[in-house]
Amino acid sequence: MSLWVAITIFAALVQTLRFMLQKQLKGVGLSTGGATFSRFLFGAPLAAMAAAATLLATGTGLPMPGTRFWAFALAGGAAQVAATFLTVALFSLRNFAVGVAFTKTETLQVAVFSLIVLGEPVSGLGWLAIGVGFLGVLALSHRPGGGGIISRAAVYGVLAGGLFGISAIGYRGATQELLPLGFFSRAIVTLAVVTFAQSLGMALFLRLREPGELGRVGRAWRRTLWVGVTGVVGSAGWFTAFALQNAAYVRALGQVEIVFTLAVSALVFHEKLRLREAVGIGLVVFSLVGIVLGAAP
Repeated sequence: MSLWVAITIFAALVQTLRFMLQKQLKGVGLSTGGATFSRFLFGAPLAAMAAAATLLATGTGLPMPGTRFWAFALAGGAAQVAATFLTVALFSLRNFAVGVAFTKTETLQVAVFSLIVLGEPVSGLGWLAIGVGFLGVLALSHRPGGGGIISRAAVYGVLAGGLFGISAIGYRGATQELLPLGFFSRAIVTLAVVTFAQSLGMALFLRLREPGELGRVGRAWRRTLWVGVTGVVGSAGWFTAFALQNAAYVRALGQVEIVFTLAVSALVFHEKLRLREAVGIGLVVFSLVGIVLGAAP
């Protein structure tokens, strides 16, 4: 198995765990913004320490990246935060399921952005696999009564997918700007920069829009700490995969996360698997195999 494949699957698994922990933060009195901020608040110092330790262990001096690195990293971080807020907004809509399904257009949009911005094409087999995986995710995301295709939820979903796509391209571009550093050094330094910028930006946002929420996040540190730990570990996996492989392949393979989520739903919450979901899982698994073969040199 290729290293980027194993790392991407690991990142998707850890991200599933982080979402489970983050969902439980609603029970400690945190708002959506506060629960989201907890991921960055405790993740930023961990990422900074990991970056310092990595550079020290490899005997590498502190890199002095150029303006392209900062543009890629900051644009990627801002796009990720905006996409997250759009996704959260979907849950206030009656037909949010359609919107959530449309966020999965991210994989298609990343492939296009990757070609246009980074000049990294996707093979014919890769495009086929991405398309099959998208159909599988739609099958898994669909819920009866979700609403029509032309709806506010669908617009939110497509925008969120595009922003997630921009963030993936930003992170891939930023790691490439740190060459010739090793792939893990490039990933962890980029992660430290992005996480710090996101923490600062969200802290300012909460200070202005939700007075008192910063204090509530701090007082709930025993619960929020683990969100930060799993968040930074999962992000380290994503960034490392981006440093190794075309972002389109990484994000497409990362769709395995929805299979993990469905497995947790069935095994932990004892929810029954529908026929549509079984078909969706089959399509996603078929897609993952195609992506791995399509990305092979």
